[in-house]
Amino acid sequence: MTVEYARNRALRDVSAVFPKGAVGLLGPNGAGKSTMLKSLLGFIAPTAGRLEVLGLNVAERPLDVRARLGYMPESDGHIPGMNAVTFVAYAAQLAGLPKADAMQRAHEVLFYVGLGEARYRNVETYSTGMKQRIKLAQALVHDPDLLFLDEPTNGMDPKGRDEMLELVRDIAHNKGINLILSSHLLPDVEYTCDYVVVLDKGTVATHGPIEALKGPSGRVYEMRVKGDGLPAFVAALQAAGFEAHETEEDVMRVFVAGELAAAGDDQRRLCEIARRQQMQVRHLRPSLPTLEDVFARAVGEP
Repeated sequence: MTVEYARNRALRDVSAVFPKGAVGLLGPNGAGKSTMLKSLLGFIAPTAGRLEVLGLNVAERPLDVRARLGYMPESDGHIPGMNAVTFVAYAAQLAGLPKADAMQRAHEVLFYVGLGEARYRNVETYSTGMKQRIKLAQALVHDPDLLFLDEPTNGMDPKGRDEMLELVRDIAHNKGINLILSSHLLPDVEYTCDYVVVLDKGTVATHGPIEALKGPSGRVYEMRVKGDGLPAFVAALQAAGFEAHETEEDVMRVFVAGELAAAGDDQRRLCEIARRQQMQVRHLRPSLPTLEDVFARAVGEP
């Protein structure tokens, strides 16, 4: 699939399958994540290629697709002058629920997302975190088969962010609702999802089950060095077959994969390269692979 805005290609020859369960759509800002979701919703027509959601062709049956989806957009979409329960019930009616059922479901879902005590307040009086919760509520109210969550923790304080992630995890793993979580925050995706599609500059950099992408074929080390020749040291590591990138942070991560990992004796070789480059090793220890490592290797960033 390809999506173009004027002469700018937001998505370039993207081919991906989103399995059932909780799937992370991961990438930096501008990678094409929101464009992907809007294309799957039928809001944006691809320049080339075709899309299917829940077995339905998006171009041919966009309304049928949207009837079975819940969409939590990145931007706010509340209606001024409406209180929360009226707004969520209105969203349920738009999805086809009878008025009485819509109101009952609105009360239930607002309590579920933590807005039960504030459900009679006008939405424009809500804090940023509360507005994120009501966007989740309106996406859930009609009991969709699939949820699209676009940056669900945007603007939330640490406590609110943790609570939102717990809700997302509960929805996917206990409520059994399939979801796609679009985010540029690796910890959010790693905590809530089992599968990931990584986008970078409009293309798929990698995809697969998170645990499979993290390992076990290789090792990871945390390494802190001191000296003036960091670029040359990183280049020497890469020339020796290690995967490493310059970073402004204190600790760099070094990946050992394939035949190099099988050979063993990693720490001695790392220290030897540092000695030759006149870099002092202050810290070197094995680490567990993370989604951050997968992302760094996929897009070639530190």
